[in-house]
Amino acid sequence: MHDRLKRTPGIYLTGFMGCGKSEVGRLLAGEIGWDFVDLDEEIARVAGMPIPQIFSQHGEHAFRALERAAILEQTGAARRGRARVVALGGGAFADERNRETLASAGLTIWLDVPLAQLWERVSENDGRPLVRNRRDFESLFEKRRCVYAKADYTVSNAGEGPRAGADQIRRLGLL
Repeated sequence: MHDRLKRTPGIYLTGFMGCGKSEVGRLLAGEIGWDFVDLDEEIARVAGMPIPQIFSQHGEHAFRALERAAILEQTGAARRGRARVVALGGGAFADERNRETLASAGLTIWLDVPLAQLWERVSENDGRPLVRNRRDFESLFEKRRCVYAKADYTVSNAGEGPRAGADQIRRLGLL
């Protein structure tokens, strides 16, 4: 097992919206016997409202504050030895403080999926507050790619499903 995972058993999946963080994370956690947390689901539970409603009623700044608190909670649990796989929201890793917190509490893995495939997956989903049109989507994707590249590991999951993503993570030899 990777030394960082021995100290703080946390695997944090990052990547752009639609890359499969939740599906891959659920599969991986189930296979290795760790807890799974979808950070967006956790934020919505704590806030008592869905993510789009948080954005519309309180704005992105309020959402990011809730996201930061949720990351601190999950990394704290990993530091206490509660093993977990966490699917981060698409923008969580863009915040430098979040990246520093995550780096001290396990390993980060970027699920890299091509833009065209991501757009195909999310363009029909009106529940994503940052999906408005393809040009904005592409611009945000390009802006975030360089940030995602700062993850400890990268798993390319082009044209493949969640099973392939979980298998690739296991093949990294971290566990």
